[in-house]
Amino acid sequence: MLNFRRGPQAAAVAPSTAGSLLPVLIVLHQETSTPGRVGNVLRALGHRLDIRRPRFGDCLPETLDDHAGAVIFGGPMSANDSDDFIRREIDWIAVPLREQRPFLGICLGAQMLAMQLGARVAPHPQGRSQIGYYPIRPTPAGLEICPNWPDHVYHWHQEGFELPAGAELLAEGSDFPVEAFRLDHCFGFQFHPDVTYAMMHRWTTRGHARLELPGARARHHHFADRAVHDMSERAWLKQFLDGWLARVPRSVMSEAAE
Repeated sequence: MLNFRRGPQAAAVAPSTAGSLLPVLIVLHQETSTPGRVGNVLRALGHRLDIRRPRFGDCLPETLDDHAGAVIFGGPMSANDSDDFIRREIDWIAVPLREQRPFLGICLGAQMLAMQLGARVAPHPQGRSQIGYYPIRPTPAGLEICPNWPDHVYHWHQEGFELPAGAELLAEGSDFPVEAFRLDHCFGFQFHPDVTYAMMHRWTTRGHARLELPGARARHHHFADRAVHDMSERAWLKQFLDGWLARVPRSVMSEAAE
């Protein structure tokens, strides 16, 4: 079992070496999308962001040798859609799986990882959605990977996924049982730790019609619940991302960047 918690000899990235760290590949799905809080944390850890949008013609690398890791974010589309870029992204996830490099899928990205691993992605059988803050329960495996999980996290989805064969369940929920899972160096989160305050305003304004879906929280609850739960989710995300990238030795990052 791999553990993200650092030992007493673990050192933080010094400012003098931060510039030599490899960039993190960022995959976004809309013209106005941003990596949000995930991007903020990665930059603070000393990583540049290599942002690509395959939906608009950007290619994805054949190897992650020049990247510290990769993150595929969410979007309004489904992993079950037949669009060419959806198929290409799902197929591309074979690269971090094969090379044992850090990969993180968030919402749609997690569903893509699940599909790459042969799991089913589908709507809730009773048509329910999760839009807003909902409880999450880390498993013992999840706590071993990263302690101090928040008890509520932010969601924006109508589909969920099965636990892929061979994967480890890290957190579970109610309407959608699989909230987080891991296979080797690759992680999938059904929820959105990336959402900033500004992003929440945009999503609840432009996507206001989805707030009427069964199971969705009313708009005012999004902001009231954020005031209660955001601090713990933010602290947990920083801890997770630091440990996630620590799986790549700093020396390897620096040598490849030279």
